[in-house]
Amino acid sequence: MADVKNYQEVVDIASKHLGKVGGDGYKDTYSPELLVKVPRYLNREGYGLTSDSFVGVDTWNCYEVSAITTKGQPVAGMLKIVCPSNSEYHVESKSIKLYLNSFNMTRIADNARDCISGIEARVKRDLDELLETNTTVSFYASEEEGEPLTFINYKDLGDIVDLDKIDFTAFQSDASQLKSYKAKKENLAWPELRLKSNLLRSNCRVTNQPDWGDVYIKIKGENLPTADSLAKYIVSHRTVSHFHEEICEMVYKHLTDAFQPEQLMVACLYTRRGGLDINPVRASHNMLIPAMFEEKEFRLAKTLRQ
Repeated sequence: MADVKNYQEVVDIASKHLGKVGGDGYKDTYSPELLVKVPRYLNREGYGLTSDSFVGVDTWNCYEVSAITTKGQPVAGMLKIVCPSNSEYHVESKSIKLYLNSFNMTRIADNARDCISGIEARVKRDLDELLETNTTVSFYASEEEGEPLTFINYKDLGDIVDLDKIDFTAFQSDASQLKSYKAKKENLAWPELRLKSNLLRSNCRVTNQPDWGDVYIKIKGENLPTADSLAKYIVSHRTVSHFHEEICEMVYKHLTDAFQPEQLMVACLYTRRGGLDINPVRASHNMLIPAMFEEKEFRLAKTLRQ
């Protein structure tokens, strides 16, 4: 667990809306004051992480976004929000749900096209000001917009090792579960592993509700994780209480410390809850970040549980 003082401070900030039922948070006219920011350093200090420890983004897919034109015509679609991982703050999830809900009866523009542009502009402006960074906001009004992409040539851990034969005994984020083997160079280069698992589970820091996710790992170097130990490690997050972004960064940090890879990418695709899903990705190099996380013309194709 991160520093106890920092941990409680994060909980206090996030508790403005999280865990609350009803109240003043449920507004249906534009209310940017609902947004809550959380300083990233509060989560990172305890793990020796800074904004320079990796590159990456948090990609939010928001499925319940709607406003109306001046004539009352509803405009609805999906909003993709991309926030860089080196921003000083990240937005608290319940607050952005409430904030987006506040657009529901807000008259944005005279026609649907301008209404969409208005939603994008307002959300970007509000998040940029709140988080003191440069976000990317894209509105998709139909399935035809944004080509869905997924991870290619990633092997499922369950297809590499017989999970039934593994004794899973650690459920509190235990990096000591990780074991390595020495790789052999191929054409003068270290080999690369592309692995995935749908066994990732943790809990919300404030409500303790379960967060389910699929984790994708690309790692290249002399020391590589054994499949069984990586499965044990992923399962070990099962009862810890952290934000989605923090889980991704913990995994990245633990893999870096254990294997000192030449290249590393960790992406966590979380199951939708409350109308949105959160998908953080952290990498050693920008070139390792898949296009569907950042670029407007692409969307994340959904996995089985999303």
